[in-house]
Amino acid sequence: MFVEFISYIISCISALLAVAFFTLLERKGLSYFQLRKGPNKVGLMGSPQPLADAIKLFSKEYIKPIMINFLPFLICPLLSLFFALFLWLLYSSYFVVALGGMSMMLFLCLSSIGVYSVMGAGWFSNSKYALLGAVRAVAQSISYEVSMSLILMSCLLVVGSINLMNLLKYQYMCWIFFINFFMFLMWVVSSIAETHRAPFDFAEGESELVSGFNVEYGSVGFALLFMAEYGNILFMSFLSSSLFLGGGVIIMTFGFSMSLMVSFMAVLFIWVRASYPRYRYDLLMYLIWKSYLPCVLMILVFMAFFCKIMCYFS
Repeated sequence: MFVEFISYIISCISALLAVAFFTLLERKGLSYFQLRKGPNKVGLMGSPQPLADAIKLFSKEYIKPIMINFLPFLICPLLSLFFALFLWLLYSSYFVVALGGMSMMLFLCLSSIGVYSVMGAGWFSNSKYALLGAVRAVAQSISYEVSMSLILMSCLLVVGSINLMNLLKYQYMCWIFFINFFMFLMWVVSSIAETHRAPFDFAEGESELVSGFNVEYGSVGFALLFMAEYGNILFMSFLSSSLFLGGGVIIMTFGFSMSLMVSFMAVLFIWVRASYPRYRYDLLMYLIWKSYLPCVLMILVFMAFFCKIMCYFS
């Protein structure tokens, strides 16, 4: 038990370090997409820039707006980061093996509960901009969780298990990406919408909402929300590579190949942000309820029928 706890702590520290340098990768990537240099003043090619930003944010004075509900206002960023780090229990290290047979159930539960921290951050700020951003974020998250859950169920139907390790073992010979290609495309779009990233960053639309649900947060509170958002991006990259790309287990050893797959999916988030302008909010809702949901349901029924036939003949 102690070894598993230490392993989980190491996973959390590694995730936080990955978040720090993923922000550097994003800033560098966006800068080269836009034909500029990005961070290059601090240290060698700007590599210590995330550490300098962290020191700046955590050492700034914490300003408390007058109208906030103080205690819940402070707790919401902590809860947001806690849920983001708790998801990394699903990462299969040498000592923690994806929580046995209930790993995907844990993901569905935590992804649903995480909406409350975003809603609370906007509600307890007592600011109209923050509340509007929180309402947008909650509606967007709840809508796309439906499609994500159904797509996840289609992958689990193919494998016949809700265990993440069984999902990886099933893909030793053939990735689910080749079986469920259209589901993969819809999963990527749903993941981007679920993490409130561009072109679906309506909760933080600077041109309309200043900064969305985190507009009243500064210094430590803003840093915690920021780390939670980027931690969720990296976890969704890990989960996407595990669900559809086999975690890279065909290519080489698990650890290095998994890192390559997660890096590829994380860079895809940056690439999409650099390539597409912000979508319209009503079109985003129509996309899930009028396009994705009927398509996912039809494919899910077909997959269930196909798996039933295969079980019957086997």
